[in-house]
Amino acid sequence: MNQQADSLPGVVSFAFSNLHPRLSFSESKVKTFFQALFTLYPQGPAGELSIVFMERAEHNQLHGEFLQDFRPTDVITFPSDPDENMAGEICISVDQAWEESVSRKIPFVNELSLYLIHGWLHLVGFDDIEKVERKQMRFEEERSLKHIEKMKAWPDFILAPIDS
Repeated sequence: MNQQADSLPGVVSFAFSNLHPRLSFSESKVKTFFQALFTLYPQGPAGELSIVFMERAEHNQLHGEFLQDFRPTDVITFPSDPDENMAGEICISVDQAWEESVSRKIPFVNELSLYLIHGWLHLVGFDDIEKVERKQMRFEEERSLKHIEKMKAWPDFILAPIDS
């Protein structure tokens, strides 16, 4: 488990937990990614933003415990708690991102970044339960992905192959 908190002055601090044994990334590149995202959505919550990268089984268990749904999902977002100086927590299923990236024939880094964007959009107030809200969420996701591309702010996620 790799856990470290660093500040982004005046906006948020980060706590990274990489619970996926095959995932590697540079925390500084993920911070740069979020800095670019914050320029689009500066109204987000302040405090510590916890980012947790998980294996599918643990992610499904978390989904079941907190949302009473044990089916696989991609992102679980826990809301901010100003009393605890928490901007929120974004829990990502790395395995789901890998499968989706293969299925959709897109780079793994793009799919995993989309999950981070989706989590942040929830924290700034977007939802995707109703059809109209879902359409707005998809629009904001696309807008964010284009912005990250324009800013060249992609993280450097690498998923090592499974040992045979």
